[in-house]
Amino acid sequence: MAAEKNAGLVVLNSSLSPFGQRCSIALAEKGLPHEYMEEDLAAKSDLLLRSNPIYKQVPVLLHDGRTIIESLIILQYLDEAFPDTHPLLPADPYERALARFWADYVDKKVYGCGSRLYMVKGEPQTPENVEMAEILKTLEGELGANEFFGGEHGFGFLDVALVPFATWFESFDRLWGVGMAEVAPKLAAWAARCMERESVSKNVFSPEKVYEFIGEMRKDLGIE
Repeated sequence: MAAEKNAGLVVLNSSLSPFGQRCSIALAEKGLPHEYMEEDLAAKSDLLLRSNPIYKQVPVLLHDGRTIIESLIILQYLDEAFPDTHPLLPADPYERALARFWADYVDKKVYGCGSRLYMVKGEPQTPENVEMAEILKTLEGELGANEFFGGEHGFGFLDVALVPFATWFESFDRLWGVGMAEVAPKLAAWAARCMERESVSKNVFSPEKVYEFIGEMRKDLGIE
């Protein structure tokens, strides 16, 4: 998008990154025009390295030349910097704290356990398989009877934090036997509802593409 129409927002991102997908979903939900710059993670740009010299990772948000890094921090920043747009976090301080806690749980547990699963051959009932099943059950418990994790607030912060990983759940089942539909059917239904949102469907990979990507990565690592 042209610079004069992008509200001063530039995003350094990778379509492969679930963390980057969070930012794309949030920007779409808020209707914020921005300039998108796709990064080759195998040959990172000088702009990315200058903008995020600590972690050298995407996503990076540039707002009028100022740098914001880390996906969950970017989501919170967008809420605060653009208060007239669709809020991701609820107004109540306690509910906001809960949303932040569970988003941190996603990073530590879903991503953490998923990263270890990549290194596991396809045996059933490994510690990682059992752990991921318990993680999904825990998230389903937090969802409860709500359509989205935001409850009355609707599609919000925790939904945006978790939904990029939802398309990876099919691979967890196909490769390691962690069947979300059996383990956490309400969570599976939540994922399907999220995919009906244009902000999500246009910014996450399909389960088949994720499966192919994981397969290629495992071959590169010599696991398959």
